[in-house]
Amino acid sequence: MAYKHTNSKGITYYLHKTDVTLRGGKTQTIYFFAKVEKNEKGAPCDLPEDRIVKENPRNGFLTISKKK
Repeated sequence: MAYKHTNSKGITYYLHKTDVTLRGGKTQTIYFFAKVEKNEKGAPCDLPEDRIVKENPRNGFLTISKKK
């Protein structure tokens, strides 16, 4: 089951992750939100323990960042 979050505008987004390869050959996991639960660009995932969801108050865009 993917993590879902409803923003202040009432739109539900689902968290996805994908692994990308950087120019130096290192792989990095990228997290992103999508409006659909199944997305071809990434796999649905749960929210990692060391991350929190933040919302831009101006446009309702969701991002995740590390806990401080």
